[in-house]
Amino acid sequence: MGEVLKVSADSKPKAVAGALAAVLREKGSVEIQAVGAGAVNQAVKAIAITRGFVAPNGIDLVAIPAFTKVEIEGEERTAIRFLVQAR
Repeated sequence: MGEVLKVSADSKPKAVAGALAAVLREKGSVEIQAVGAGAVNQAVKAIAITRGFVAPNGIDLVAIPAFTKVEIEGEERTAIRFLVQAR
């Protein structure tokens, strides 16, 4: 897989959206990881904002959610992973 962006509850959706749009334009797909409800909320907002950023370029986004395991400070946690790509 290509680029993985990690989103936290403190992430600013507009800033994440800018990073998402840049990676999407360059690579065509990007993976976002979020652990916890707050982080997932910010990630979903960022994906929605990104759609608006890339729509003028004729890019329609799809986001495929899945569970994944991540290790944080030696502890295994469940994260939500969004595969975001152009349709």
